[in-house]
Amino acid sequence: MTATPPAAGGPIEALRATLYAPVASFRDPLFPGITRILPVPPPSTVRGMLAAATGAPTEPIALGMTAWADGHGIDTETYHPVAADGSNPAVGGRVRAGKGGTTAKDRPFLAGVHLTLWIPAPDATRLARALRRPRHGLRLGRSQDLVHLTGIAQVVLEPTERALVGHALAPPDGHDLPSAHTHRLADTVSTDRLTTTWSDYLWCDEPTTTPAPVRHAYREAPTDPALHEDTQAVWLLAP
Repeated sequence: MTATPPAAGGPIEALRATLYAPVASFRDPLFPGITRILPVPPPSTVRGMLAAATGAPTEPIALGMTAWADGHGIDTETYHPVAADGSNPAVGGRVRAGKGGTTAKDRPFLAGVHLTLWIPAPDATRLARALRRPRHGLRLGRSQDLVHLTGIAQVVLEPTERALVGHALAPPDGHDLPSAHTHRLADTVSTDRLTTTWSDYLWCDEPTTTPAPVRHAYREAPTDPALHEDTQAVWLLAP
């Protein structure tokens, strides 16, 4: 994964889309057999949601994003694993209880997930149209984790060396905030689900409220340059 380097003195037009999911759960695939979840949706999940909107098999586009949740909890779910050898087939979506059969597991989840995306031109217009009238239902992760489009706008991103980091997903060299955690997240998943590409990202669960030095970043151009607004840092992350 690499951030798209800002062109010298080169603002770019982009789409800003804000979305909201009442409940979502992003399972960490690096911990198989353990119901551990990620605090932020992986870029692959977001690109999959965009593919659902456009109806395309994949959407391997550059995008910037911020994400955070209002809270979290743990639910108990019943699993019905189907035996590979066919010894415990599913009947009506259920398998027999017992070893390797029906079992209950705790499943962590996030509540009130807020997601903001920045998609640069030339994909901005196409994705804006698709998000307004998606080909398939928009979901973040599991099939029941519906996501709602709450706002859409055309903005201008300008290169910057200082901005509010907030809950932005950044490349490992994007900034030096001590409050940031490194997360290894999936960038893309092949259509046959056999190949996954991974990258490390910085993400702050407790964002700072003052501007900080940033590298390879953009920010939204202030609506009134005379006000010297401190706007959100945006890293355009290429798959």
